[in-house]
Amino acid sequence: MAGGAVTDGGPGKRAHLYEHKFTMYFAFTCLVGALGGSLFGYDLGVSGGVTSMDDFLERFFPDVYTKKQAHLNETDYCKYDNQVLTLFTSSLYFSALVMTFFASYLTRNKGRKATIIVGALSFLIGAILNAAAQNIPMLIIGRVFLGGGIGFGNQAVPLYLSEMAPASSRGAVNQLFQFTTCAGILIANLVNYFTNKIHPHGWRISLGLAGIPAVLMLLGGIFCAETPNSLVEQGRLDEARKVLEKVRGTKNVDAEFEDLKDASELAQAVKSPFKILLKRKYRPQLVIGALGIPAFQQLTGNNSILFYAPVIFQSLGFGANASLFSSFITNGALLVATVISMFLVDRFGRRKFFLEAGLEMICCMIITAVVLAVEFGHGKELSKGISTLLVIVIFLFVLAYGRSWGPLGWLVPSELFPLEIRSAAQSIVVCVNMIFTALVAQLFLLSLCHLKYGIFLLFGALIVIMSLFVYFLLPETKQVPIEEIYLLFENHWFWKNIVREEKDQELAYHQ
Repeated sequence: MAGGAVTDGGPGKRAHLYEHKFTMYFAFTCLVGALGGSLFGYDLGVSGGVTSMDDFLERFFPDVYTKKQAHLNETDYCKYDNQVLTLFTSSLYFSALVMTFFASYLTRNKGRKATIIVGALSFLIGAILNAAAQNIPMLIIGRVFLGGGIGFGNQAVPLYLSEMAPASSRGAVNQLFQFTTCAGILIANLVNYFTNKIHPHGWRISLGLAGIPAVLMLLGGIFCAETPNSLVEQGRLDEARKVLEKVRGTKNVDAEFEDLKDASELAQAVKSPFKILLKRKYRPQLVIGALGIPAFQQLTGNNSILFYAPVIFQSLGFGANASLFSSFITNGALLVATVISMFLVDRFGRRKFFLEAGLEMICCMIITAVVLAVEFGHGKELSKGISTLLVIVIFLFVLAYGRSWGPLGWLVPSELFPLEIRSAAQSIVVCVNMIFTALVAQLFLLSLCHLKYGIFLLFGALIVIMSLFVYFLLPETKQVPIEEIYLLFENHWFWKNIVREEKDQELAYHQ
């Protein structure tokens, strides 16, 4: 009877029979996958520091350098408002936006591992070009290659981690991506702090060191295994079974393997995954996972702080080394918060982290705006007390983001989609994320110049909206097998009517 139950069940129906043990092989594959985050994180952290370095500005952006020197001892919202300078940061994300569609095809047809390797190679080329840059076009071309690496890496790595992990620890494992992203940001800020004192080529060292995580990712990607899900999808069943046994640490993987095969059969029947994704039965996943969460993750305002922390602090009257050190402190908060989230997200759940941290972030944005409205913009440096308060508030904001929208912005979308549309959906996730990342990167300094402290009130209002979005529309996904996620929407107060309507139509059609 037990065998009959296994045979008759659909994808995810045998989840209660899954078995797994911790193995070093599993740890290695997850570590390699998580290194993709370091590619993203290092560049995220290094850009803001480099664009505030005098040697870099004097060589490539002399107008900004002259303007900065003129306001050296003053506070000025518009000190770094230069669209070509911000293009140095945002061009990477525009490139990632385009490359994610190529990454989707490669991920679906050649696997997650191949996509990770291609991303590492592209990132390595970009790091070399940036370190050797002689003019602005060379800088931008290097950024385009870096964007290609991020487009491929962000497409494949969250899928890789989610598919390798057992359901009971999928949240913690997937957040390795966010952890290494934060580690990369922190290391980049530390590097910038020291290279800022190396004249005149310290900025070259900062940009060139981006090649280290790329090399590690490339070497690790060559030796790591493809995911069982992807191998089944490619028809390599014997190999998939062996990898599943090895990564789960047991021979008793019949139930999970049968679920993978069932899910793969559904996936093979899908010839146009992007068209299928638009069906009503996938509307909740599309709205929440592919559109809402990736966009809102950037609209929190946190990445503006990460991109431009040194620039922001210098605009607020901090000295060069003080601004780099302050941004190092805030990015340390991001790393600590990610560790907290890794250990607690599978215990407390995704919704509680989103909502609790959202309230803290709203308060921090309001406090920042009020302090700047009262104390800033009068042509003098901020006092030590006010400066310390701003650093603390930004620290608390990043701490809240780092255990909620930062890691969960990648984790939750990677959980929501069934295998047949997973690659297509992940490409949309990355695409939407990169659109808003690029827009925020390109427009933040302009907005800071014109809206002044109001930019922080705007971010606060957006966090209110996204918190309501999570409260009303996102079901809890902790410890739910990926193959059973669709059941959450069939029983959700809002989504059930949309999902069941199409299900009833399909049943009527087949009858």
